[in-house]
Amino acid sequence: MKDKKADRKGSRGRTPSGAPNPVDVHVGNRIRIRRNLLGWSQEKLGLMLGLTFQQIQKYEKGLNRVSASRLWDFSVVMNTPISFFYEDMDDQTAKCSPRRYSNPEAEMSLSDNNSLFDEDPMRKQETLELVRAYYKISNRNVAQNLYDLIISMSKSPYMQNKEDSEED
Repeated sequence: MKDKKADRKGSRGRTPSGAPNPVDVHVGNRIRIRRNLLGWSQEKLGLMLGLTFQQIQKYEKGLNRVSASRLWDFSVVMNTPISFFYEDMDDQTAKCSPRRYSNPEAEMSLSDNNSLFDEDPMRKQETLELVRAYYKISNRNVAQNLYDLIISMSKSPYMQNKEDSEED
């Protein structure tokens, strides 16, 4: 007799180990990023969607999968296209589709650690604070000048030499 729990894990899009699927984790992370960019609490977003803050937490961690209709709700309430939730997904995460777990011949390229997600600059508090501060600049000309300065500095030989020496 088959183990129903094992079948349930596979059929619900989890990894063979039972961990949340990296695609679901990515979508949840993008929900969190958008919520933080809007300056909303999990409770506020939950109220707007008719959910509890605990449900929002589970979506953001990828513990609960986001259905198509729920993703539509997130998109409408957060005033962002659905594609936002899939942006910046790296190739390794994209290869972790649930179909690969149900097809034994499919290539498995999933590591057991979460280092892939820890390296994402969009998960860093510094990034979120910087973006929030940028959008609080009321003079849009000043904001554009700051943006241009940052882009220019990131391309300068000084910054590239500094990065090269830090890698050594």
